[in-house]
Amino acid sequence: MIVVISRGSLSATLLTLALAAAFHAEAADPPCDKYPVAKQTACAAIWKSLNQEDGPVIAQFGLDQLKRREEGKINAEQHLGENMAFIKKSTENRLERLRVRMEKE
Repeated sequence: MIVVISRGSLSATLLTLALAAAFHAEAADPPCDKYPVAKQTACAAIWKSLNQEDGPVIAQFGLDQLKRREEGKINAEQHLGENMAFIKKSTENRLERLRVRMEKE
């Protein structure tokens, strides 16, 4: 089977995959090792829950970015920059929510 992918489509696809990989990499390595061992299991469960809560928003952002890229509204550099800024802000937001929930534990 041969699949033909245009250069623009390939770039957009790779950038979208980078966003997804960054999100999953962060999700796979919860920042719970700073908590006492007895609280790390609860922390990991909360972190997983936070990632699930934010999953639809992150997915929609990726789809919107891909659409804007395919429509020529943003170029590859803008796409990547906006993705990285979104990932950073989203992660910081989840980390703060984790901190607040862990204070209640």
